[in-house]
Amino acid sequence: MSPAPPTAPSTRSTGFATSRFDPQAEERGRVQAQAAASFDVCHPALALRAVLLVQAVLAVVALTLAEGVGAWAGLQASLAFGGVGGTLLWLVTVCALRRPLQALGTAPRAALVLALGALAALAAWWPLLWAGLGGVPQPLRGLGVALAGAGFAALLWAWLDLRARIWQPANASARLAELQSRIRPHFLFNALNTALALVRVDPARAEAVLEDLAELFRAALAEVGATVSLEEELTLARHYLAIEELRFGSRLAVQWDIDPRVHAARVPALVLQPLVENAVRHGIEPSAQGGRVKLQAQVQRGQAVVTVSNTLGPRPGLPGHGMALHNVRERLRLLHDVGAQCDVWREPGAPGSGQPDVFHARIVLPLN
Repeated sequence: MSPAPPTAPSTRSTGFATSRFDPQAEERGRVQAQAAASFDVCHPALALRAVLLVQAVLAVVALTLAEGVGAWAGLQASLAFGGVGGTLLWLVTVCALRRPLQALGTAPRAALVLALGALAALAAWWPLLWAGLGGVPQPLRGLGVALAGAGFAALLWAWLDLRARIWQPANASARLAELQSRIRPHFLFNALNTALALVRVDPARAEAVLEDLAELFRAALAEVGATVSLEEELTLARHYLAIEELRFGSRLAVQWDIDPRVHAARVPALVLQPLVENAVRHGIEPSAQGGRVKLQAQVQRGQAVVTVSNTLGPRPGLPGHGMALHNVRERLRLLHDVGAQCDVWREPGAPGSGQPDVFHARIVLPLN
């Protein structure tokens, strides 16, 4: 009997592949999508409304200049021809330059759009001059036509901007739901991996771990886009750090300094969790000696200020992709706009003291 073939080494692993997130590319894509929604002049229905708007304004202008019905009809025909030609030329040009326009800042973009409006008006005026319907060609009249074209471009731009602002609340709600749904798999991924490691190392504490994990699952499966109190987020962080304390043992020291007055502040669900996970992953896990994680929440100038701090080991860990911080900033912006902020910084230890560097992540929230 031939010997059995050797058993292949097991390739099972409780680890997970590195997530390939590119927050900068994602942010660029989001900005481009917003800009496209703000002035989607390539859409036929929107272009038709723009042409009709210009024609309505020109009809009113013709009424103020005409001396009778017959004169108004002739003047309106000339203005309508120039208006349609100039408007369509401007729309086609802006549509063709949509991507370069999205890359510009607000002021350069507006200046270019108005300049294109002036050039489109002059281009539409030239056939009228050739047909003898554009009046006597002179510099002052040409300047007036250019200014009129720039004015119409400004009018259309203001209308498109107003249209985008009307849709902004709905887009913000959809974006908030998208961000929360995206963080769910990542969050549950880490929680399950931690629980599995703890069950193998210390089965006697499995019940306590699973109770904490149940709370983490409850929060992760909450309604998409829901907001919670900061007190609930802090409680969730306690459950998560309780699991990590069992996992790392003496390598992880957790400190709490919470002012109860911050509990009522509203935050997006799971907004604090990524910061706590980052503190453990990048501060404690790479260090053989372990370190300290501190959560501090205070009231400053009528705002709730939450800081997650962690010590850093002598050797830097693997750099992250910035997805967690990007996600937190984006969700806070969608919920509180300029009323909330998230910033991070590294505080070096005193030279010669042997004290480790400390990384801080701070969230500032309105209390009401």
